[in-house]
Amino acid sequence: MIRLPLIVFGALLTILVGIANAHEIRPAYLQISEVGEREFHLLWKQPVVQNIPQAIEPIFPDECVLVDRAPPEAVGVFKLFNWETQCNLGAASLKIDGLTFVKTDVLVRIDLLNGDSATHVLNQEKPSLDLQEAGAPVFDYFLIGVEHLVFGIDHVLFVIGLFLFIREPIALIKTITAFTISHSITLALSVMDLIKLEQGPIEAVVALSILFLARELALDESQRSRVTLGRPWIMAFLFGLLHGLGFAGALADIGLPEDQFWLSLLFFNIGIEIGQIAVILVLAVIAWFLGRLDWQKHFNNVAGWSMGCAAAYWTIDRTILLI
Repeated sequence: MIRLPLIVFGALLTILVGIANAHEIRPAYLQISEVGEREFHLLWKQPVVQNIPQAIEPIFPDECVLVDRAPPEAVGVFKLFNWETQCNLGAASLKIDGLTFVKTDVLVRIDLLNGDSATHVLNQEKPSLDLQEAGAPVFDYFLIGVEHLVFGIDHVLFVIGLFLFIREPIALIKTITAFTISHSITLALSVMDLIKLEQGPIEAVVALSILFLARELALDESQRSRVTLGRPWIMAFLFGLLHGLGFAGALADIGLPEDQFWLSLLFFNIGIEIGQIAVILVLAVIAWFLGRLDWQKHFNNVAGWSMGCAAAYWTIDRTILLI
């Protein structure tokens, strides 16, 4: 009676996670630049998920007719559009059509000839914008950081794996801290262009890190590697360096405002950590509940195998895309 619901849960988890294209949820980006009186250039980065552009597009007032400055092109995980328009766009309103049905953010950057600039984030709750509004980029980057962790399924699975693997609270704190420090280092180095690596190979190795952790969870404790048993924080630190490069992918795609670069980077990183803490707190509640029902051991086994199946799928899929 105990194993049946756990097996069903594990099967559902494997199906849901396996078909999800983890970590491809990236913010869309709209750059609006004033280049002359009533003349604007626009850059629209439309995210592409599983080779299909997300069904969102910016809608401007009827008098703002968009003319192509260059043909649309596919670059990485985005489809790029370059437009120009002649209208009073600086005093107009903007709406992202389809955003209420898509789980992503749209970062809007506005640069005017007088030197003023503003950054906004649109989402399901706020799909429209008055372009005269003052921006609040720091807090917006905090929200992007939270969402990037929570909806980046592969990173969430790695945190879940660490939580299930380490039973001692002090050891868990050390390991999570090592993971946090390491991905913060590579995140900062990457957005400062001190490290520049292609996202494709990074995403494949991130999936491989989850597969390794899932394998360790599935093994009997006597068969696990010495590193994970003796010094799991070393393993978390090394893999965290890779995960930090994965986190940096979103920032590299949308950029950071030059006038508040460090604050925006700091709040993006804080958002990631808050999301990570939220995941751990939820796991702690679940673990306490399962412990009361004596289901913890069965749950760990199911979770390990489910993570392994999903990670194996991602590893193969992402490796094939590199060929």
